[in-house]
Amino acid sequence: MLKQTLFTAALTGLAVLTALPAAAHDVKAGDIVIDHPWSRPTIPNRPSAGYFGLENTGETTDRLLSASSPAFGRVELHQTSETDGVMRMVKQDAVPIPAGETLSFEPGGYHVMLFDAVEQLAEGDRFPLDLVFEKAGKVTVELFVKRRAPKKGEMDHSGHGSHGEHGSHGKHGGHGHGHGDATTN
Repeated sequence: MLKQTLFTAALTGLAVLTALPAAAHDVKAGDIVIDHPWSRPTIPNRPSAGYFGLENTGETTDRLLSASSPAFGRVELHQTSETDGVMRMVKQDAVPIPAGETLSFEPGGYHVMLFDAVEQLAEGDRFPLDLVFEKAGKVTVELFVKRRAPKKGEMDHSGHGSHGEHGSHGKHGGHGHGHGDATTN
């Protein structure tokens, strides 16, 4: 009888834990950890941008080769640079992530340019973004739409996750609890 009670209590605790959003908010693809993916709301007829952190926990450099999303007609890797006091965005063919380092995709630096939104995205929406790495392969993350950049430790963890082929990828689709290892191709 005691074994039955302990087993039932363990299952109940597991059910409660899996119903809560995961406290950790990173997706892993090979040696690359993708942290806090987010984007600003879209504005009609204007591009938007996606942001996240990329940590290479491995012993060799990997490269982000491309990004794509069914929520946008075109997605490009960009870096903001300043030349003679003029800020400009420069398209990148690939972005290296050195071994043991973290690279931030953030306003004013590296970012993913999002062109031709399929529909307007407002604060609280989310959408999938496929990232393709030279070594880590392909991983899908979900970007959470926010009006301003999240401060350290402030990110709302609901609505984020990685999805394999059974994940929900809609504007208002259910959020995955796939925080942790993502399915890579």
